[in-house]
Amino acid sequence: MTTAVGTRLHAVTPPQSSSEPPLHTAPVVAQVDRSGFLESVHHGIIATVAPGGELTHAVGPVDSPIFPRSSNKPLQTLAMLRHGLDLPGPLLALASASHNGEVFHLDGVREILASAGLTEEALQNTPDRPIYEPERERWIAAGQGPVSLAQNCSGKHAAMLATCVVNGWDTTTYRDPEHPLQRAMAQTLAELSGEDVAATGIDGCGAPVLAISTAGLARAFGRLAAAAPDTPEGRVARAIRQHPEFLGGTGRDVTDLIRAVPGLIAKDGAEAVYAIGLSDGTGIALKITDGNQRARTVVAAEALRAVGVTEDLSALDADPVLGHGAPVGTISALPLGR
Repeated sequence: MTTAVGTRLHAVTPPQSSSEPPLHTAPVVAQVDRSGFLESVHHGIIATVAPGGELTHAVGPVDSPIFPRSSNKPLQTLAMLRHGLDLPGPLLALASASHNGEVFHLDGVREILASAGLTEEALQNTPDRPIYEPERERWIAAGQGPVSLAQNCSGKHAAMLATCVVNGWDTTTYRDPEHPLQRAMAQTLAELSGEDVAATGIDGCGAPVLAISTAGLARAFGRLAAAAPDTPEGRVARAIRQHPEFLGGTGRDVTDLIRAVPGLIAKDGAEAVYAIGLSDGTGIALKITDGNQRARTVVAAEALRAVGVTEDLSALDADPVLGHGAPVGTISALPLGR
């Protein structure tokens, strides 16, 4: 439900019917203006939590489960550290990554595998070409087909395999939700989010994806970001802060955002999910319910401003709306109460 004021909209959380799926109840959180005319809107869920984990902003059904998709990866890396994985900072960030597939990313994945006595043939993630457009075009021009190494989740899969080797676990079934590795990841996610895992699905890369609420995801990232440096949580956070190029890569908003705000950690996810933690323990998580990525960054910027971040957030600016190749409009977030 929304109320129009000129061409601005103000989000109103509608009442939730017991028979209506929670995602259907999410309010408008962003809008698209073209030539001064309101053309489209995006609905979403936004949760921000204080350092103690208490909700400070709740837009939409923040307690209903979602699949955070790749936003879960830093929490999965934490589980692997707790179970014996030991990698240097850049490779820990790569284990948490949805990487571009640039040369240094692929070299890093090979290094993780080699540290466990494995090669890329052990990877079971879905074959793909690099997602970084210049590198993808180079692969196509060279006639290189999709391979698991180049797919954006290969760092996580390499780290999962390395964790299996450390523990003597089977490496051929590591994607099975009942595998000890996957059970350990579920336990860690439940612990940091403060809630039970609500559902298990299959992610785009073939590994399990675990559902928690938007509020739980915000709590988890706040706890990760505020952890003491000498803890496994602190090691993951430090790796992301110090090596954001391994988490995303050239031209990626998540990489540029981490560089722009001291102490911040973040992870983007498919289907328009974003999770952010600040060094004081503040956590933010959001999902655009139609899965469209174009509104994700502007809503994240609005949430960051709402919790008091004053640094330059231009890394989260949306591309302009174009008409005949020229800017004619904007994608903007609705105000979040400050």
